[in-house]
Amino acid sequence: MTALLVFAPAAVAAFLAAYLVGSIPSAYIIVRVVSGEDVTTHGSGNAGAMNVRRTTGSWGWFAVAMVADVLKGVVPVAVTKLLALGTLTTPVGVWIAAAEGDGLTGGLIVMAAVAGAVLGHNYSVWMALLKRHFGRTGKGLATGAGTLLAYDWRYFVAVVVIGLTTIAITRYMMAGQVVASFTLPIAALVLRSPDWLFALGMGLVVYGAHHKRFVGMLRGQEPKLYIHDRGGPRG
Repeated sequence: MTALLVFAPAAVAAFLAAYLVGSIPSAYIIVRVVSGEDVTTHGSGNAGAMNVRRTTGSWGWFAVAMVADVLKGVVPVAVTKLLALGTLTTPVGVWIAAAEGDGLTGGLIVMAAVAGAVLGHNYSVWMALLKRHFGRTGKGLATGAGTLLAYDWRYFVAVVVIGLTTIAITRYMMAGQVVASFTLPIAALVLRSPDWLFALGMGLVVYGAHHKRFVGMLRGQEPKLYIHDRGGPRG
């Protein structure tokens, strides 16, 4: 009972703090500063790094936006992990498997931070205030990768390597993004990590944001290497 009283508010606080950080519309801010335009009116309509490239035509600003989105995931999860588990390097699943009650409680708090950061990027409260409309603003891939880097570096490596390899082979960015989302739970199962169910849930969250255009790709409606702002699919 005591553990529950400590866990519940800590998990809620971790989720909310990570959500607010993940909600920072870095892509929107960058494009506004650089060109004065609204990134959501271009390309896919998302406030993400690739849409910064489509809007500005610059790989440099794409890189800046990508780093910013990754940091939105790394920072809140790393801080939460340090406070809850006292470590930055040990994968959360390894910690849970090696520890008992306190290890599980701390691990669940870090999971709450991961979920908060990804959902914050995907459904930004700051963008809702700017647009006066609450809806999906991102797909959670770069920010999700950032959370994995802090949460479990092994997951990060698996997702990035498999995702980029898929893009290189198929020439479809969408294919790499979807494969990356399913690589996460598969990696957890291969590593026999006790957090595999959480990995599956987060993978489904990211896939859900890609579902519409993934189906479009299967129907031949997704352009290969969709990097230019020229009337590609929205969503």
